[in-house]
Amino acid sequence: MIRKTFKNLSTHEKLKAFTDKYNIPIEYLSANRKMVSRAVLIGLFIAFIPMPMQMLAVVAVIPFARFNVPIALAMCWLSNPFTMPAMYYMEYLTGSFLLGMEVTPVEMTLEWFSENIGNIFIPLYVGTAFYSIFGSALAYYLVNHFWRSSVKKDKELRKNGNSKNDNQ
Repeated sequence: MIRKTFKNLSTHEKLKAFTDKYNIPIEYLSANRKMVSRAVLIGLFIAFIPMPMQMLAVVAVIPFARFNVPIALAMCWLSNPFTMPAMYYMEYLTGSFLLGMEVTPVEMTLEWFSENIGNIFIPLYVGTAFYSIFGSALAYYLVNHFWRSSVKKDKELRKNGNSKNDNQ
C-alpha cells in the first residue's frame, strides 16, 4: 500500500515539473526499497543524536549517500520538542547503565543542566550511540522486510487473481 502510494507520487506531473524547474536530481525523491530504507536509516540515526539543526546534518550527508531526502528529513522530526526530553532521558539512563554509572536525578531546568552537563554528557552520548546505531539499523531491516513482504504479497495476489480469471 505505502509502496504503491510512493510509486504514484514519484510519477506525478507536478513533482516532475518541480524537479525540472529547480534542477533537483530525481534520485533524491526516488521511492524504491533501497532509497527509502537508507532514508529511514540516516534520518533515524541523526534523530537520536542530541544536537541542534538535525535536518542540516541530513542535508550534509547527501553528497556521500543516495537516499530519499524528504523521508530522511521527516525521520528527523521524530525527535521533536515533545519527544526530545523522553528520548534523551532514555538515552542517558541507557548510557549510565552501560557504563555502570549511578543515575543522577534529573531536573528539567536550564540551571540544573548547566551545572550537571559534565556528569551527564558521557552517559548521554553512550546511550545516544547505542540507540542511533541499533535503532536505525533495526528500522532499516524492518523497512526492507516489510517492503519485500509487500512485493511478495502483491505478486501472489496478482498470480491468484489471474489464475481465477483463467479458470472462469
